[in-house]
Amino acid sequence: MMADILPFTYGTYSGKINNDNLSYIYSGLDTSHYENISEDIFLNAYATYIMSLIDTAFDDSVPIPFWFNQLFAALRFIDNGVDPEVITNIMEIQLLDVFGVKPELRGCSVCGRTNLNFDYSEAYGGLICQNHFHLDENRLHLDQKTIYYLRRFSIVDLNRLGNVNVNETTKVNLRKLLDKIYSDAVGIHLKSKKFLDQINDLKL
Repeated sequence: MMADILPFTYGTYSGKINNDNLSYIYSGLDTSHYENISEDIFLNAYATYIMSLIDTAFDDSVPIPFWFNQLFAALRFIDNGVDPEVITNIMEIQLLDVFGVKPELRGCSVCGRTNLNFDYSEAYGGLICQNHFHLDENRLHLDQKTIYYLRRFSIVDLNRLGNVNVNETTKVNLRKLLDKIYSDAVGIHLKSKKFLDQINDLKL
């Protein structure tokens, strides 16, 4: 069964699930492999980080069919050459709710307006519009393109994702923002994220 249980293998398996003791896989049926993720250390790092996030977000033995399908779609996109940074950002943003951190991204946290320029405010738990920038001297001063993708990624259906081209500056800004939210609000520091940061530094 070695080939059927390699990392980044998916398929149908037969086995026995025990609630109190070890569970067993007896055989793998119709299994396939994410070959590009397995062979590319950078793709591997993104995929591993996404899986670590989901593993941390949910207790063991809790069925999570929605997030299983989200993960399945994310890995398929990454394996097929879609920008892994974009896929990772989408998963990070949409998992915030699971971690109990749900920033207001629909409109202004103060007045609810949805059609003005926005910035991100940690103090107000999400976006604030230009009419209320003065309320938070420590707002993050994000550009509007970064705000646009932050809002878009929070609601996009990953299974219906089309072509998304995000420039490098915006990706850097999204990365800094999400790192800050996960560090300050979520409070997790995963080894897989540290490794991802290290290999991206090497890539640069």
